[in-house]
Amino acid sequence: MRKRQVVVRRTEEPSRNATASSFTIRSVTYRECQKNHAAGVGGYAVDGCREFMASGEEGTSGALTCAACGCHRSFHRREVETEAVCECSSPPTNEA
Repeated sequence: MRKRQVVVRRTEEPSRNATASSFTIRSVTYRECQKNHAAGVGGYAVDGCREFMASGEEGTSGALTCAACGCHRSFHRREVETEAVCECSSPPTNEA
């Protein structure tokens, strides 16, 4: 049985028009390989790799190479999920 490794990068950055208590979480994953292996002969053929699996630890050159197909991470479809989180309370209302 093969081990599966999913590369996820999360960054938290403040939004431009919000208070200091709100931020954006981005989750990046790399899916199927889209490299055309038959481009040299005028055809179209992909290898069927379904998801990027890093062949090395984070911070090494192996982290950018897929263990399943041997391609660079840039050949895999990038999927970004963005979530805006706001930990703000609503302003007080004036009831008269």
